[in-house]
Amino acid sequence: MKYMIILEKEDEGGYSAQCLELPGAISQGETKEEALRNIKEAIELVLEVINEEAKALGNNAEISAVEVSA
Repeated sequence: MKYMIILEKEDEGGYSAQCLELPGAISQGETKEEALRNIKEAIELVLEVINEEAKALGNNAEISAVEVSA
């Protein structure tokens, strides 16, 4: 699955990265490549937490995808 991220060069050096679809997925790195590796890991961790929370809800919840046209 693809996620949109914001990759921003920081004034003090390095790069920050934030996933637009998963606000909790934020990371950084000294280089673009490191920031991209780190944001991928952050996205995976956030998705893992979301899946665990959904499982804890049991049969009372379901995960669905919706499409919105702009």
